[in-house]
Amino acid sequence: MKLSRHHLAALAAFLIWGFFPIPLRWLHGYASGQILFFRILISLLVLLLIHGLGRRAAVRAVWQQWQAAPVAERRAVAVSTGLGGVLLTSNWLLFIYVVNQVSVQAGSFAYLICPILTALLGFVLLREKLRPNQWAAIALSALSCALLGAGDLRTVGMSLVVAFTYAFYLITQRRLQGYDRLVLLTVQLTLAAALILPLAPLLGAQPLAGLHDTHLLLVATLLSVVFTVLPLFLNLYALNVLPSGTVGILMYLNPIVSFALAFWYFGEAATAVQGVAYGVILASVVLYNWPAKRSVSV
Repeated sequence: MKLSRHHLAALAAFLIWGFFPIPLRWLHGYASGQILFFRILISLLVLLLIHGLGRRAAVRAVWQQWQAAPVAERRAVAVSTGLGGVLLTSNWLLFIYVVNQVSVQAGSFAYLICPILTALLGFVLLREKLRPNQWAAIALSALSCALLGAGDLRTVGMSLVVAFTYAFYLITQRRLQGYDRLVLLTVQLTLAAALILPLAPLLGAQPLAGLHDTHLLLVATLLSVVFTVLPLFLNLYALNVLPSGTVGILMYLNPIVSFALAFWYFGEAATAVQGVAYGVILASVVLYNWPAKRSVSV
């Protein structure tokens, strides 16, 4: 297969996300809510700047598209966008906490199992069909979770919560097909900012103190620009041409890179049971993405 610039964009996006734990760990001593607050704030400011400088036509097009839609569609888009903002905020907060306070392995496992959980939710909520090999992959994923839970139920529980919040987020976004994703993400981050501001004290966030913390601001800017907005642009650029299935397979680069970092960069250890569980989940990923047999006409 010849790699186009769209393939390279998708590869770059997921590789960047795979290295996300490194700068995130530079803020290990900060409250997860404090990191979340400034990641949302700075990402939102960057997106607003981008839209203001070069994407005003796209913003107007989305607004006109939504206004011209039937009432039922407008309501569905509004609900999905709002719910997506809540789920994305929750996912970011939980992931920050898991990577900084639990382990990089736990965060990696969450995103390794996420596509399979998304497929299961698609079956339950959207009545999407699953092939026999995909059901087998779901069973293997459940076995992997059981193995991990036998050793540390809290850790696997945190991983599953992270995975479920992002899987639910992806499900809600399927109702937004045909709308500019970057514009809707900006709306979601605006809602997230409005949500987190009154909750800042409960989350351990101190916005005023953070504005005077050079280290926090520099790392949060790096997380927001290089590890949030840039890979989002690359991913959306790839999705304009590549099939979603191709991008979905490339998505596994993210947790695989993070797993490698957990062992070789952060020096985390894994028990024999954990090693078996990780092997089982990798097998389930391969099985889940195994191509369906095609009938051959003669």
